[in-house]
Amino acid sequence: MKNNINLMAVQMSSELGEKEKNINKVKYLIESNIRPNTDIIILPEVWTVGWACKYFENSAEDIENSSVIKFLSNLAIKHNVNIIGGSFISRKHDKLHNTCPVINRKGELVATYDKCHLFSYYGDTEGSIVEKGTNPVIVNIEGIRTGLSICYDIRFPELYRSYALKGVDLMINAAAWGIKKEIPWVSMTHSRAVENQCYFVALTQSGAIENGDYNLGKSFIIDYKGGNLAEITQGEGAIFAELDFNEQQLFREKCTVLKDIHEKYEVREI
Repeated sequence: MKNNINLMAVQMSSELGEKEKNINKVKYLIESNIRPNTDIIILPEVWTVGWACKYFENSAEDIENSSVIKFLSNLAIKHNVNIIGGSFISRKHDKLHNTCPVINRKGELVATYDKCHLFSYYGDTEGSIVEKGTNPVIVNIEGIRTGLSICYDIRFPELYRSYALKGVDLMINAAAWGIKKEIPWVSMTHSRAVENQCYFVALTQSGAIENGDYNLGKSFIIDYKGGNLAEITQGEGAIFAELDFNEQQLFREKCTVLKDIHEKYEVREI
């Protein structure tokens, strides 16, 4: 396990339904911002087409011959970097999933995570188009145990506690989060970091969605005590942070919250 990891998180405004334009935009944002010795690059949810469910089905790709996976693989090899690819719409056995791919430095697809909780409120229809995933996923990146999640997953703390109990060091939430829900986004992402004593990347899109709505565009890299190591507000660009896992472990040994969790909580009604 590496004691220190250099992260880069890319915030972008996707062009709705324009996969090729968004691929070119990601390439530009990465290549114009990447720093030497970057270990991991992270992208937001459905960056390929933006948060517009009506484009999901036509944009879906089989994992085995995905143009998105091939693009990310080539970038990973070119820049000798691991990529947590936000998410795109994948097709598996005629079922669609909102899928986060993870690519290693050699360009190999080493893991995928399918979004477990689907957002179908306020006119959104993700749940009628996409099948929910059935398993949380931990992926080992350079020895760093990393728990994956996507957007609406953040409202379910049980998911992140299950990661913490499996010894995760880093948690990711790749999102396309609406601008009207800033307080829940800020509160929940920082809470997940604090309650699990874990580094947390909370990355969301910026820019227009549809019908006058917008993505929040407020992304963070958060430390295990809830402090912001890096932040970007509305707009496009990248944020960076060096994560020190020795410091994280020393803090966990001094503040033994995770060791004090009860195996079972039986509620008494009086």
